[in-house]
Amino acid sequence: MIVRSRENWFRMLFVWDGSVLRSIVPQLVFLSLVSIVALVTDGTLFGEKIPLNTTPFTLTGLTLAIFLAFRNNASFERYIEARALWGGALIGSRSLVSTVISHVPETYPGFDRLQFVRRVIAFSILLKHQLRHTEPPAELLPRAKLHYPAAAVLHELRERLARLVHDGAVDQTVAWTWNRQLDELMNVVGGCERIASTPIPFPYAVLLHRTVYTYCLMLPFGLIDSIGIVTPLISVFLSYTLLALEAIAAQIAEPFGTSPNSLALDSIVRHIERSLLEMCGQPVPPPVSVEAHYELT
Repeated sequence: MIVRSRENWFRMLFVWDGSVLRSIVPQLVFLSLVSIVALVTDGTLFGEKIPLNTTPFTLTGLTLAIFLAFRNNASFERYIEARALWGGALIGSRSLVSTVISHVPETYPGFDRLQFVRRVIAFSILLKHQLRHTEPPAELLPRAKLHYPAAAVLHELRERLARLVHDGAVDQTVAWTWNRQLDELMNVVGGCERIASTPIPFPYAVLLHRTVYTYCLMLPFGLIDSIGIVTPLISVFLSYTLLALEAIAAQIAEPFGTSPNSLALDSIVRHIERSLLEMCGQPVPPPVSVEAHYELT
């Protein structure tokens, strides 16, 4: 993800990193050529005048705008829910570590508090890799070839805490608190898995994609008689708006990806790591930068 400070109005006109313009440049070039052909031929195709005017585009454009708004809203809801879940991962991790530090003596036999905290950090790292379908560091895996490593680490942590309860190191009230906190982290894993495994239904994307491109291809032939020589400029500008909205919706619909507008999972995971190590009085690593010109993968 790319995060920018607020730019002034003029510099915003030329922003490149973090915008979707880079991904739709080929389409805009193609549509520019179509618009120029429409201008040169005066709206004819194979010698026949295409009988279009602005009226059908006004009606179709309204319907298309509503459909684009629906798709963008659906994508944004997925993005916001994913961010809320990772916020829950931060809160849950902090609460669990704080409770363990507060109730388990640092020198309790057979229980290494710092090792426990590092396993909580490993949970967030493994969840990130699971959602991105990337290979995590082998040393973080409790066992090899796990399909759901984040849940496995939480199960491992629950077993460690259960041994403390069985040994009488803590009372049942603390045990109930631990289980509730671990359940919250399990809910985070389940929520992220649900988003990752349930994309927006494919027919919506297909219908929107076809409609947008059909509209943009026909637009210059409908404008040529009314605005003449500026047809390419206006057609490409309108096409940029529609194509960009479609591209934005596609990017934020996959919040765990590595596109410039996906969640900054590297930064979030590092934030969790820094926060938990600080609670233990350990040195903290530097934060991951998400400033402009840095794409986190």
